[in-house]
Amino acid sequence: MSESQGSARPTTPPRERTTAIRQRLAELRGPTAVPRPLDARALAALAANPGCRRRALLDGAGVDKGALAEALGSPSAAFGQSQFAIARGNTFESRVKSDGGTELLRLLHEHTGGEAPKDAAVPDLAAAGPEGRAARTALALREATASGGWTLLDHPMLALEVAGSPAYLEPDAVVVAPDGRWTVVEIKSFPMIDAAADPSKVGAAARQAAVYVLALERVARLLGDTPGPADRVAHSVLLVCPKDFSNLPTASLVDVRKQLSVTRRQLARLTRIEEIADALAPDASFALDRPAPELTETVESVPATYAPECLAACELAFHCRDRARAGDAVTALGRGLRAELGGLTSVGAVLDAARGRAGDASDPAVAALRRAATLRAEALESATVGGAVCR
Repeated sequence: MSESQGSARPTTPPRERTTAIRQRLAELRGPTAVPRPLDARALAALAANPGCRRRALLDGAGVDKGALAEALGSPSAAFGQSQFAIARGNTFESRVKSDGGTELLRLLHEHTGGEAPKDAAVPDLAAAGPEGRAARTALALREATASGGWTLLDHPMLALEVAGSPAYLEPDAVVVAPDGRWTVVEIKSFPMIDAAADPSKVGAAARQAAVYVLALERVARLLGDTPGPADRVAHSVLLVCPKDFSNLPTASLVDVRKQLSVTRRQLARLTRIEEIADALAPDASFALDRPAPELTETVESVPATYAPECLAACELAFHCRDRARAGDAVTALGRGLRAELGGLTSVGAVLDAARGRAGDASDPAVAALRRAATLRAEALESATVGGAVCR
């Protein structure tokens, strides 16, 4: 045996490694805390901010971020949808799916073509528990694909493995066309005005739908489907919204291939959350019964990537915003600006660079700041002179 072979380090079997990380995450969560399951919204939010190690660890460990924010003194009372918005969304979804999904199928056919929809099958997906519902959904997908007709799966249950554990996801609907294609349907209550909707809301819906597409591809693989999962599952989802200012449904196909790519990378990153956990102190814990200073220290020991968009997607955003502002971080001003500023990470450094007190003049960001400062000074001087002449 060669020296290199004799000195090779033994590798931990995958099952033992999975058990070890689950135990470590349970310790971080706290001995009495029930793990908070990941849903499509949480996974979509992770994809929207893939650089945030703090959220990746907290979500991977199943920590209740709302309760954690409360314990840190930054409650997220304003987080989430209002009850009025939820009720309005449920009413609109019921209207879209009424009469066996006739209107929904018409909208899908209008955008995809193919065989005109007639009567669609709407299978019963009821079963005991999420695992049973996921199995029933997989069976319904197989039967619908073989039937050669239109099938509407209302609130199917899909499973996606995240960090070694199943996450159960429930899309609004999945439609199986006569040609065997599976299409995710996202029903939202924000309007499409003149066939266009708020880009930020469409983006959030696309990220959420991409999670469902990944879960459907997993079902196709488990069923041993032919053609492959990427061919069976449509990468364009049907987004259904109210038309203009009415309650009538309209729809648009949204290509989610970009969101799929980002979400796949983020999920792969979640499978390595042990690397983030290993960087913490051995006795670190997010247990809510710990003293506030210790809990704050543990949270702050995990790097966060705050951006204003987090306020709509993360219960811990108010805490992270306060810390970013206290640290004079430019991330509090938005990701776009942060990207433009390069190595200038604080507001103070930006102001010093603009005023010529610091920074490398050959740096494009510094040069742009100084040019902007010069133009501002000239504009203010012109305004002052003009005001004096008028007087």
